[in-house]
Amino acid sequence: MLAEKRIVETRFSTSDQAPEPPERRQGERIVTILRVGALIVDGQRELCLIRNMSAGGLHAHVYSAVEPGQRVTVEFKTNQQIEGRIIWVREACAGIEFDTPVDITAMLANPSVLDNGWRPRMPRVEVDRLATLRVGAVTHWVHIRDISQGGVKIDCDQPIETGSPVVLTPEYFSPVAGSVRWQRDGQCGIAFNQLIPFDQLIKWLKRAS
Repeated sequence: MLAEKRIVETRFSTSDQAPEPPERRQGERIVTILRVGALIVDGQRELCLIRNMSAGGLHAHVYSAVEPGQRVTVEFKTNQQIEGRIIWVREACAGIEFDTPVDITAMLANPSVLDNGWRPRMPRVEVDRLATLRVGAVTHWVHIRDISQGGVKIDCDQPIETGSPVVLTPEYFSPVAGSVRWQRDGQCGIAFNQLIPFDQLIKWLKRAS
């Protein structure tokens, strides 16, 4: 497991080549920024930590076994999905080559609102875990359906007013404060007041899997 203090940066390059394994890293001019993504392999979605990205591919720390040649989709936010394939694997790291080079400038622009009016969400993963949801003095049992560092979608039989402050306590996890952003068809979305640290979320997801 990575220690939170070791998660320093993601490196971005305009090269159209996929990043090499770490010891063969080329000395190109880079922009540094931290980025978490979702990796979709064989229909399964999980979080990954992107260490190095170019227009042609990326180097990611992954948390499940992958093999060279596997087809994958990398998702940064709901409006940013890129198809590609695994080209190398070294311990917990993998290199991914994109099918088509991407526009790094556009990736870094990171708009707050999409063209269709939706706000892009942080990478999320689907889960099915129990939790308690405290709304004022009332506590409900709920099912978590997907989760990211910034929020969660749950099944909830009881209507909860949009904007209500809540505290969600997933199984085997500490309470997380947030507020209800939407509710429909027996589900609601909650935005956390603070991001869940990446290493804590990964540890919980592995326990929940």
